[in-house]
Amino acid sequence: MTPLPPAFLKAPLAHRGYHDLAAGIPENSRAAFRAAIAAGYGIELDVQLTKDRRAMVFHDYGLGRLTAEKGPIRQRTSAELSAIPLTGGDETIPTLPQVLDLVAGQVPLLIEIKDQDGAMMHDVGPLEIAVAHALVGYTGPVAVMSFNPHAVEAFAAVSPDTPRGLTTCAYQPEDWPLLPAHVFVHLRETPYYDRVGATFVSHLARDLTRPRVRDLKTKGAKILCWTIRSPEAEAEAREIADNITFEGYAAPIPHP
Repeated sequence: MTPLPPAFLKAPLAHRGYHDLAAGIPENSRAAFRAAIAAGYGIELDVQLTKDRRAMVFHDYGLGRLTAEKGPIRQRTSAELSAIPLTGGDETIPTLPQVLDLVAGQVPLLIEIKDQDGAMMHDVGPLEIAVAHALVGYTGPVAVMSFNPHAVEAFAAVSPDTPRGLTTCAYQPEDWPLLPAHVFVHLRETPYYDRVGATFVSHLARDLTRPRVRDLKTKGAKILCWTIRSPEAEAEAREIADNITFEGYAAPIPHP
């Protein structure tokens, strides 16, 4: 198990980059990542799989919320997606290798692999392989996580030395309408933490008082959290969390 690099416990992590749509900086855009680097923040981003099995930096499964196009990411090639403008900015959807070239180790980079199975089960592999291949030769502080523990396990098989963790939450039924009840009941207590070789979790901020989170911290897990949107919420979260993922305000960077 590779521990989370110390850099991840210093500057806050900008959620999908330091985005500000009103300023022409969409989420998960190269502009948002440049803004995070300029401000001294770490970066959290999401990756989805393309038709040609490449890793695209994009949060949603469909194009509709963030572009003028419609349809699933999975039905487009990386070349096609790279030509689609992001709404509210002057850039297109980036590939993971493009973002790695941009960040180039300047700040910590936390990559969330979005579940490709649809039910947090075993239909994983291609996206994890694509991320692992993109990271070959990358020397900056980087870590990978996913809600789907099978995705983390699949990633570990192809990139065993990259720090890995689990994205976790309360798994309330209203937040997961498509997830079978037995799955979210099972995942709620983070049962796969040791099995996947995780060394951290990134947990839902409003659920940080969950006993399992405190138990993991006691046993040495680093606790990150998502998504903080105010100084007040940050102060409360930091009573438990080692660091935060934030958006919508300028999170202070602690002094060394």
